[in-house]
Amino acid sequence: MDAREVEAAMLARCAAAARGAMAVANDQRDANVFRLAAMVVQSRFPFESAGLMQASELYFMQHPDEKLAPADVVRNGWVSSLPRLRDMLSFQLHRH
Repeated sequence: MDAREVEAAMLARCAAAARGAMAVANDQRDANVFRLAAMVVQSRFPFESAGLMQASELYFMQHPDEKLAPADVVRNGWVSSLPRLRDMLSFQLHRH
């Protein structure tokens, strides 16, 4: 998969978690991205933000040592930038 496909898949997982279709994150990467996504969409999508945070926190309850600071999520390349994450996820959430 190229970078755009990876990003699209990540956004689809975020949207699923935001809508409650994914109860818990699958892995460390998803849990940290969900947590960060919850933070960046909270003001515009509070219900969806809560779904993302819940999916993240349920994962971290089992793996507390895997929670990273937001800067580390970006540094690891899991998110290209916070504004892009906010804009792309907002588009996904607004669309449905």
